[in-house]
Amino acid sequence: MTIRVRFAPSPTGMLHIGSVRTALFNFLFARHHGGEFLLRIEDTDTTRSTPEATQVIFDVLNWLDLTPDQPPVFQSTRYVRHREVAEAMIAAGTAYRCYCSREELAAMRAEADAAKKPFRYDGRWRDRDASEAPAGVDPVIRLKAPRSGETIVHDKVKGEVRVRNAELDDMILIRSDGTPTYLHAVVVDDHDMAITHVIRGDDHLTNTFRQAQIYDAMGWTRPAFAHLPLIHGPDGGKLSKRHGAVSTMQFRDEGYLPEALCNYLLRLGWAHGDSEILSRDDQIKLFDLEGVGRGAAKMDYAKLLQVNAVWLRAADPDRLTRLVIDRIEAARGAKIGTVAAGRIAQMMPRLQERSRTIAELAESSMFLVHEVPLPFTEKAAAMLTDDALDDLSAMLLDFAKTDYTAPALHATMVAYAEATGKKLGKVAEPLRAALTGSTISPPIDAVMAALGRIEVERRIFATLAD
Repeated sequence: MTIRVRFAPSPTGMLHIGSVRTALFNFLFARHHGGEFLLRIEDTDTTRSTPEATQVIFDVLNWLDLTPDQPPVFQSTRYVRHREVAEAMIAAGTAYRCYCSREELAAMRAEADAAKKPFRYDGRWRDRDASEAPAGVDPVIRLKAPRSGETIVHDKVKGEVRVRNAELDDMILIRSDGTPTYLHAVVVDDHDMAITHVIRGDDHLTNTFRQAQIYDAMGWTRPAFAHLPLIHGPDGGKLSKRHGAVSTMQFRDEGYLPEALCNYLLRLGWAHGDSEILSRDDQIKLFDLEGVGRGAAKMDYAKLLQVNAVWLRAADPDRLTRLVIDRIEAARGAKIGTVAAGRIAQMMPRLQERSRTIAELAESSMFLVHEVPLPFTEKAAAMLTDDALDDLSAMLLDFAKTDYTAPALHATMVAYAEATGKKLGKVAEPLRAALTGSTISPPIDAVMAALGRIEVERRIFATLAD
């Protein structure tokens, strides 16, 4: 048997981080077993589904390198098939047309509310003949669900779960306008796509009992089900905007690397010993459903930041250079020159050691792009005292005699500090302020080497003239 799993989001808004973890787990499960990872866009909610939200789904999967093995299936294109299956169930006696009016259904709901019980359709058209149908009522098609016994699901994460059939009613399969309900369409699509394992959040568990009855009514083999624990906020409550980013693209915009986000989400509900940082190859090798926990996971943004910092330090400097340049150009609304781009590339190995996100990396690179006069932080401006400016003027003459390599520039600073009886930091800090506009940067000798002789002199002259 070829393992086939699917990720089936609805394009009705942002793609939630919990949905992305579901996609990741499905992808890794398929790859671990040499199976297929499929994508289905569940766009039957025509009032809320949008092309923009659909494109976000594609963009997120592409960014995270979770590539489906086949073109996506759009659920809205399969209405004929959904109806065909429902009609086959009527013919087999496992479904029926219900001609209840809105008024009858409203009366049932009112009765349930008065009794403080959940609303359940009473099945009044379950065994009636269509010849009794009132005029002017477009029927729905309902499942003729079993009324006794239990529906049992052997879940790969939660173990055996069951519900009394008396707690379920004859759910609608096809609405009066001919469109399928979500519960029916999902079963038909999963069957036709030969899905072997349905891996999704445990907020779908109630749906699973109902969907299992459709499989049974059609005589179809059920897929294996695995319901993943939900992701909660740090306070244990439902993850929401008040906890920070929940839209996946927001994490990208805040400067997280896709491999870091996937690494973090993998460990959010799945464990393999003490392993924390895992490559994609290791994830595929190790992942299976046995490692999925049963309890809800808590989103820890500080931990995500730590994981991102690890991946950032290990990332290819050329790749980070391209990402940083793209971010700076987007912020400035203009291209940066080749000289500034070269400086960023030269400094990247130093800069990535000190940053946790691409956003921080871009911010720490900005001094390499600025034109004189530089913008100074308050602390940097305070460094530029009269004595400090005298030191800058004197050191500028000494630097002119060097070959502008980091070791030579460092030796020149050390010699100047010793000659004037000052600590190295006393002369290096004002130099950092003059060249970067900040009190924080990589080692100043490396900064000077990246800026080059002409730019260093330009920035110091501008500082002295200010």
